[in-house]
Amino acid sequence: MQQLISVWVRDPRIQKNDFWHAYIDYEICLHTNSVCFTKKISSVRRRYSEFVWLRQKLQANALLMIKLPDLPPKNPFFSLNNAQQITDRMKGLQKFLEQILQSPLLLSDSCLHLFLQSELRVSRIEACAAGKTSFSVAQAVQGNGLRRFHSEEDLQKDLCLSCDSDSDRLQHL
Repeated sequence: MQQLISVWVRDPRIQKNDFWHAYIDYEICLHTNSVCFTKKISSVRRRYSEFVWLRQKLQANALLMIKLPDLPPKNPFFSLNNAQQITDRMKGLQKFLEQILQSPLLLSDSCLHLFLQSELRVSRIEACAAGKTSFSVAQAVQGNGLRRFHSEEDLQKDLCLSCDSDSDRLQHL
């Protein structure tokens, strides 16, 4: 049987942090019969800056064995109100993912799986991929993050550890 991996980037939504700060996130839908994925259908939301992180992480993990495709360029004049710019970016993000998913080397990267199939933030994806969480990559993907397989106490402990490591890092800057 031929293995198929279909990915769609769709449904852009404006998210507002406050009156002055807003961004757009996109839904990433994945349907596959590939043995590379334990979860065959998934949907997560990601913003452009997370795609930038993913590309950098995949390039670092792949060393110099392959050249990754480019993301749509960051536009200093990008407008949340310009439908054409949003559509163009969305198409560029989808093309990026389609090309990434054709590489057997990249398909073995835990960060890619967590990015596509969990709701974890970037810092938690890095921690999970490095084995520094109390849950595995498979648990994060199957549970779609922490909320389904952790007690509230475990969640708070994980968050505190993450906060401690973040504050330690900030003190060294």
